[in-house]
Amino acid sequence: MTPELIGRRSFLARTGTGLVLAGASSVLLPPRSAWAAPAKVGEPAPGFTVNATNGSPVGLSSYKGKIVVLEWTNHDCPYVRKHYETGNMQSLQRDATAQGVVWLTVISSSEGTQGYVTPPQADELTTSRKAAPTAVLLDTKGTAGKLYGATNTPHMYVVDKGGVLVYAGAIDDRPTSRRADVQGANNYVKAALDAVAAGQPVKTPVTRAYGCTVKYS
Repeated sequence: MTPELIGRRSFLARTGTGLVLAGASSVLLPPRSAWAAPAKVGEPAPGFTVNATNGSPVGLSSYKGKIVVLEWTNHDCPYVRKHYETGNMQSLQRDATAQGVVWLTVISSSEGTQGYVTPPQADELTTSRKAAPTAVLLDTKGTAGKLYGATNTPHMYVVDKGGVLVYAGAIDDRPTSRRADVQGANNYVKAALDAVAAGQPVKTPVTRAYGCTVKYS
């Protein structure tokens, strides 16, 4: 590489133009300011509006003053099936909503990918699995998923009454698809909800989500 090219690369790095040079070729990338940073624990939860299965738009801002759980899901994912086939996810949903928590199940699978469902199919799954979310949101464009940096199914988030994201990560500490591992697992979501309800800080606010990758378009 010539001194002139080296100098040019240094200049571009300093000015943040997003131009990456490699030999004789170049690739244009958006500047960092054009990339939305994913949601961060301890900061206000990003707002979004996504249609529910009944076609009505659901905005996070509608639940100001309430604790909100966001559950990213894919019904065909074995890791998700682990928690639904054992009734673990439904139990969490029922216990939370009985305490006034808003539970939003989010499906970000794009059309033609694993986990994609139509509104009637999503409603049928809710009924057949005896699930109990407040609403199921069809985020087929991945708008909310990418905003939160949801990478896996299940990927769980808890937002407190002040609108602050207080937990993000796995549902529990057993990163397997084995149903037997549900029993005895440390459920991070339940622990976070219990802490928030008691006015205490969440002991483990960030964990690494496990499961199938979210099938974005």
